[in-house]
Amino acid sequence: MNALLIPIKDPSNAKTRLAELLSLDERQRLVWAMFEDVSRAVREARKPDCVVIVTSYARAAERARGLEWEALIEDSQHSESASVDWASAVLAGRGVDTVMRLPADLPLVRAEDIDALLSIGLDFPGAVLAPSREGTGTNAIIRTPPALFPSRFGPNSLALHRQEAAKVGVECMVVENGRIALDIDEPADVEILLDTGRGTATFDALVGMRVYDRLKLVPRKDHKEPQRAQRS
Repeated sequence: MNALLIPIKDPSNAKTRLAELLSLDERQRLVWAMFEDVSRAVREARKPDCVVIVTSYARAAERARGLEWEALIEDSQHSESASVDWASAVLAGRGVDTVMRLPADLPLVRAEDIDALLSIGLDFPGAVLAPSREGTGTNAIIRTPPALFPSRFGPNSLALHRQEAAKVGVECMVVENGRIALDIDEPADVEILLDTGRGTATFDALVGMRVYDRLKLVPRKDHKEPQRAQRS
């Protein structure tokens, strides 16, 4: 049995790297729009046996239950890694074999992206990592068993996750997916979304905020291309 796990942070101080572009209220609206886009993709996916969110945010928990997903409620949130590892341990204790962590800020993700990752035939134990756009972060991660090695989300998490996998003697597959790679953290990510994301709730939210009028004031940042699929 596999589970799709979506961690959702309390949006009280959401997306601080976008503060030069968007107000706090706008950033909170953006976060919710991205969650709706991810939710749409997840609802259409066929491979997850169950969907679980881990959060302390009551609105997200209510939305998840309305979608017939489970909400694991945290008393407090210390870090993304702590949230994912706690939820993964809970699911492992229930007999779940595999957990895929999917962020809630991937507005371009589609059901086929989720199904493709969950269709990869992994050895037991095994892991799959889907990098962020710059190629150093980890956006999606699959672990079987779920608590195989600790999460290391944050700067250089792709390399850190591969190191953790190596410590337990696991073959770790890195799989590039352009839609999963685009999380929205910086103004340059917003520009890409506005170029490629028509038809998403996130695109509509940003257009409604008249972000086009502000982007010319924000310096564009360069990013490295993601790594190609490989095994380590």
